[in-house]
Amino acid sequence: MIPSFLVTGTDTGVGKTLVSGALAAELARRHLPVGVMKPFATGARSVRGRLVSEDARFLKAAAGVDDPLDLINPICLKPPLAPSMAAEVARKPIDLDKVWSAYTTLCARHSTLILEGVGGLLVPLLPGLTVADLAQKMRLPLLIVTRPSLGTLNHTALTVHVARSYGLSILGLVVNASQPARRGLAERLNPGALERFTRVPVLGEVPYFGPRLARTLRHPVFRRIVDRLDS
Repeated sequence: MIPSFLVTGTDTGVGKTLVSGALAAELARRHLPVGVMKPFATGARSVRGRLVSEDARFLKAAAGVDDPLDLINPICLKPPLAPSMAAEVARKPIDLDKVWSAYTTLCARHSTLILEGVGGLLVPLLPGLTVADLAQKMRLPLLIVTRPSLGTLNHTALTVHVARSYGLSILGLVVNASQPARRGLAERLNPGALERFTRVPVLGEVPYFGPRLARTLRHPVFRRIVDRLDS
């Protein structure tokens, strides 16, 4: 059985939501009781007078679950900032009890829960509480999404270093091409270098597909990643 885990990234915009949704979709195709959760979301938009996270909606649709969005995404804020800053700007205090309550409920409904973090491991959720703290309190292993491009060695090594300093287990790396780019020397060599440099396995390399989400969600790389997680 695949354990619940938290998907984090080396930065914002590396493709955490895409990878989380695609893995959830693959598990759902295998008829496994998978659930999804994005505990904190910012940059939400107003829909019929209610703040909605597009990332949370995508995760819900990808997993094919009927869990309400309030459970999947208990903290939803409009300003496109780190949650602690977004809450301050919006003058909307974060109720951490809502997160724990939603997490407990979803864990009871699904044997495997895929949680998507926000930004990277040291993004502040509340004063004194980072994404790394949240993963530590939930006792969740990490799946780290990173880029293939120049600079990824440093960003990934920093993320791995932080994870290990918190005593967090790392399931592996997913190298995601989140931007259209020529596959140059760095993009070809970096996945292998990441494994050697961080001593963390690269579970898969996701090519860039742009807006073709339906095709991306069914790409065989996610099947291989799930197989490796389940081995």
